Amino acid sequence: MDNKRLGVIGGMGPKATSVFMDQVIEHTVADRDQDHIDMVVLNHATLPDRTTVILENAGERFLKAVERDLRLLEQAGADHIAIPCNTSHYFYDEMQAMTSIPIIHMVEETIKEIGRRFGSVRKVGVLATNGTLRSGVYRKVCDKYGLELQEPEESVQREIMNIIYNDIKRGRMISSEGLERIILDLVEQDGCDCVIIACTELSCIRLGEQAAEFSVDAMDVLVRKSIELSGKHYG
Repeated sequence: MDNKRLGVIGGMGPKATSVFMDQVIEHTVADRDQDHIDMVVLNHATLPDRTTVILENAGERFLKAVERDLRLLEQAGADHIAIPCNTSHYFYDEMQAMTSIPIIHMVEETIKEIGRRFGSVRKVGVLATNGTLRSGVYRKVCDKYGLELQEPEESVQREIMNIIYNDIKRGRMISSEGLERIILDLVEQDGCDCVIIACTELSCIRLGEQAAEFSVDAMDVLVRKSIELSGKHYG
């Protein structure tokens, strides 16, 4: 396969984008600089908050801002585009209609990965922002593949949002203990076969072995797909 140039629309948030880039570099099988992937990264941190525009029914604000990024990636010769932000995929169809460059569908690829990794699955949990949950983007794809989606109860969702917005987005170092407890409760108490880490901020937290065993991280899935589409091997 020919080498392909990866375009990245980042900044949602900036820390998650840096984690994505680090993982692409770490997991690309390479012996020298020239074996790595050419990336054009737009760390557009001032993009409107995705949760806010979804909840306020103001998606045009986000789409108007991201359209310029898509044009820049076209001019830079990107062959495909990764957007390391789950919530933004609520606007996937609109964004794809703005460009001829294929955009990796992070959500759909994650659901496909669940099938490959766990085989026959009935029920999956999801940890995400309020915007991602309200958008129904994961529920829509789960329905397509015949999976039941379990969202956290309200008090747990508040805890997740606190981790995302009051800890990670503010650059605070936190323990993985709280997130691991939420994952294992979804498995043990709610009967989920696995849990999707559906927020790239949560991907910044390194999980212990037990919680990781039952988790599928959408960021990891996006990293693997980005590497493979760029003509490289994941390792």
